[in-house]
Amino acid sequence: MIPVLRSRLTRGNQTARYPELPVILPERYRGRPRLDASRCVDGCGACAAACPTAAIRVDPLRIDLGACLFCPVCAEACPEGAIGFTRDHRLAARTRGELVEQADQQTRRLALALDEGMRRMFGHSLKLRHVAAGDCGGCAAELSALGNVVFDLGRFGIEFVASPRHADGLLLTGPVTPNMAAALRETYAAIPGPKIVIAVGACAISGGPFAGEAGLGGAPGDLPVDLYVPGCPPHPYTMLDGLLRLLGRLEESAPGALAPRDGTG
Repeated sequence: MIPVLRSRLTRGNQTARYPELPVILPERYRGRPRLDASRCVDGCGACAAACPTAAIRVDPLRIDLGACLFCPVCAEACPEGAIGFTRDHRLAARTRGELVEQADQQTRRLALALDEGMRRMFGHSLKLRHVAAGDCGGCAAELSALGNVVFDLGRFGIEFVASPRHADGLLLTGPVTPNMAAALRETYAAIPGPKIVIAVGACAISGGPFAGEAGLGGAPGDLPVDLYVPGCPPHPYTMLDGLLRLLGRLEESAPGALAPRDGTG
């Protein structure tokens, strides 16, 4: 017991001081794409042809982050370097259309908060029921990481619960396989209203690499999605950023600072 206590004291506090301090991302991390239309010579389409999920269009040059796997294939295929990736982890959006990244886009709208009434209801405590609708386990692993000592999701008042009847919302991962479609809808129906829906990962948003194959193309149209978190899988910081912005806990003008707990100010 003594060695365990000594080791714990030696390590100190390992919880990241997010969002007060800048995030620390892996060296190989690929975030928000950088698109340069001036380098897209005659719309050759090499990047679009190489994309495994048809997330790229060249007339005009744009990327659908909801389908993007954030792999380097498109950047490697482009002979002129028109596509690259930044280290910006702030990728979540409130609407599906906001996930389309245009070439030479100077600014990108960050995820907006819920309306005042919903913020007051969920801003202090948000319970989510996770439904893995045929996912590969990658997004689920990152969701599990949110609960570890580094990210400590619970300190923000956000927790996962075992029963939909104890939840405030549904968090979906996976392309929604035919065998999971009914279970997904039944889970959503069992959550008492008002409730929210969060789609995490390319599969849950567009079907990802399983679009048109084993899945139904992500969240079905009769599930009103309130937050889209792209990635394959999304980094825990990307999920944290989206969740806190949804709850009005992060200011759009000051993306590294916490907003007041009631979402005002």
